[in-house]
Amino acid sequence: MRRTALALILVSTAAVASAQPYPTRVVRYVVSDSPGSGLDTLARVVAEGLTALWGHQVVVDNRPGAGGNIGAEVIARGTPDGYTIGQIATTHAVNATLYKALGYDLVRDLTGVTQLASVPSIAVTPSSSQIRTIADLVKVAKAKPGALTYASAGTGTCTFLAGELFKRQASVDLLHVAYKGGPPAVTSILSGETSVYFAPLSAVLPIVKQGRLQALGVSTPQRLSLVPEYPTIAEAGVPGYQFSCWYGLVAPAKTPRAMVAAVHTAVTKVLSDAAIQKRLLDLGFIPVGDKPEEFTAYIKAQVEAFRPLVKDLPQP
Repeated sequence: MRRTALALILVSTAAVASAQPYPTRVVRYVVSDSPGSGLDTLARVVAEGLTALWGHQVVVDNRPGAGGNIGAEVIARGTPDGYTIGQIATTHAVNATLYKALGYDLVRDLTGVTQLASVPSIAVTPSSSQIRTIADLVKVAKAKPGALTYASAGTGTCTFLAGELFKRQASVDLLHVAYKGGPPAVTSILSGETSVYFAPLSAVLPIVKQGRLQALGVSTPQRLSLVPEYPTIAEAGVPGYQFSCWYGLVAPAKTPRAMVAAVHTAVTKVLSDAAIQKRLLDLGFIPVGDKPEEFTAYIKAQVEAFRPLVKDLPQP
């Protein structure tokens, strides 16, 4: 009878707990990149929307470093109670193969909430550069192998992959210069310290529109309606070139399904808001908002898809 009574108490307690509104306190939103990066910009738009929707503060916690692995490990080790969520990107699917020793397992230790957005890349050069087109870039790179440099936000990041893919498909030799995050890489191209940067559109679009950087081409199969004046890299001289990054929201793997569903419902409501959609599109983000199980499966598929591309690269 005591066991029965105890079981009833536990069931009753669980029922009461599950009936509690969510959230009832501050939610931590971990971002594995520096303030001002594309990853951070998206997170702050989403966090702002969630704060307004929930009436409880959603605090962005920047944890940059180690190609995004520091932030991902913080999320993976967070308490699985719905109050720690975080943002990952294509980089993390690459890191699963690129790094031999990680403090977390992307597939095992994290569960997907939703893919927030996809972001095409845009090749940019300093405003003072004589390289003004993709054809110029290919021509100079072929004439002077290894003389031109391309910036990245770190080995394994989207900016790195976009550059490596360009090198292979254009058959050119560009020297890779890795920085600790997106903002330092942007600074390098603005100052002329590096020759070209295959940047997430969201990270440099405002700067390009200000005329402080030259846009050579976008990485999409067709021209973007957002910036139709810029050719695709494929049409501008490297046939078949295509690349986009994705950004997604995750939670610690053992987070209850009800909590994951609650976060998903709120986030997709934020993403479907017309004003927020316009804001994201203007920043270069293409909103997605798929289901938790779909995004979880997508993460796993991306790890496998990138494995052949990165397995022969030197470990950072």
